Amino acid sequence: MARDRRKSEEAGRFAESVALWYLRFKGWRLLARRYKSPAGEVDLVMRRHGVTAFIEVKARATPDGAVSSVTPRQARRISAAARQFLAEDRKAALQCCRFDILAVSPYHWPRHIENAFEGDA
Repeated sequence: MARDRRKSEEAGRFAESVALWYLRFKGWRLLARRYKSPAGEVDLVMRRHGVTAFIEVKARATPDGAVSSVTPRQARRISAAARQFLAEDRKAALQCCRFDILAVSPYHWPRHIENAFEGDA
């Protein structure tokens, strides 16, 4: 069991690295990686053109499977972590914010879904 968990963790970190480089290539700037608060965690917090995006990175066999794997409970935890981030980052709090998903799948380009879910931040 520990081996499976470790492999999943490694796959998740690899997917985050792929996502990070993909978004940097598109002009996004990293604000935080694996931002943690008592209420939840955000994989990537990025900024571009006055928009702060809280991005959940998902690695699955298919892009659609990655997108559909974000549960409402997970979205609430990401939203709660985003609220904490906005309380700490004055500039982000004054900008447009959104919640995105970046799907990483073998043999596919990363798929960036903007405004993937509503947050209450």
